[in-house]
Amino acid sequence: MKRYFQPMGKDGSSKKPSLSKEDGDQNTDQVSEEEKKKEPLKFLTWNANSFLIRVKNNWPEFTKFVSDLDPDVIAVQEVRMPAAGSKGAPKNHGELKDDTSSSREEKKILMRALSRPPFGNYRVWWSLADSKYAGTALFVKKCFQPKKVSFSIDQEASKHEPEGRVILAEFESFRLLNTYVPNNGWKDEETSFQRRRKWDKRMLEFVMQSSDKPLIWCGDLNVSHEEIDVSHPEFFSAAKHNGYVPPNKEDCGQPGFTLAERRRFGGILKEGRLVDAYRLLHKEKDMEGGFSWSGNPIGKYRGKRMRIDYFIVPEALKDRIVACEIHGQGIELKGFYGSDHCPVSLELSETSSSSNQS
Repeated sequence: MKRYFQPMGKDGSSKKPSLSKEDGDQNTDQVSEEEKKKEPLKFLTWNANSFLIRVKNNWPEFTKFVSDLDPDVIAVQEVRMPAAGSKGAPKNHGELKDDTSSSREEKKILMRALSRPPFGNYRVWWSLADSKYAGTALFVKKCFQPKKVSFSIDQEASKHEPEGRVILAEFESFRLLNTYVPNNGWKDEETSFQRRRKWDKRMLEFVMQSSDKPLIWCGDLNVSHEEIDVSHPEFFSAAKHNGYVPPNKEDCGQPGFTLAERRRFGGILKEGRLVDAYRLLHKEKDMEGGFSWSGNPIGKYRGKRMRIDYFIVPEALKDRIVACEIHGQGIELKGFYGSDHCPVSLELSETSSSSNQS
């Protein structure tokens, strides 16, 4: 979910190899066959609300958290780094912009941070918007080589999703989808309700497509499915923007908590035979640590919180869920690392076949 921060972006040292590719070709990083493992088991998702700002202001705390948790995969949303390409020219949405002095300096800051532990142990894929808006990143430990990485929920599309909202990685036995779902907004306009309806329709079609590999879906999904997923249901249900009331009652309320969004999300889970991993393990409402987004600590949104960051797993994998945790808590945003979202993690048990091989 969006708040009110400014973004950023870049570098381009010729000595550094590119850390991002737009396909699933062989990794250029040298990892021995013995070091390669079959599939990741521990995952982290986080809406950073401007990745560069987090690097500048919150990096020591966040890198310690990542080092301690040691996830195999890190999915990041709201990167807010513009894609490579000069003004008016076609953009390379898988590379960071570095054609101006300011963008080169910003990229240098970011890449320097990512070259050090623990991030030096990961390979990164980017999907970026044309401007300092939205965007996603996927960090995968170098010992886990995805078979393929793509950037759209349209199976036939070779291009990146508009605004860099999707990264889809295919591993040995499953697919991992990292999404930054568009905010519903407050009005029935092309950039608000209509855009979200189209997105939800496409997601429904995507999860219903046949595949021989189960789907793990994570990221900022910008919806709180049930009343238990918000701190103050009455507040969010009655929320308005500048006094505007949508004509359709199901569109009324806080973006992410309207009846229409919640109903469509429930339909996606049902038709895709998908399970909310956190709610499967945590049945009761947790007012201290059960929400992944928190409103501005100053003003009417103080203490108003929502769970809009998820790990969604197929029913076929639910028995392998070891843990799914929200890592922030409290009104003062402990564990949010400067963002308005906190990290969420998922851990799976090994498959019986991989256990036999170990």
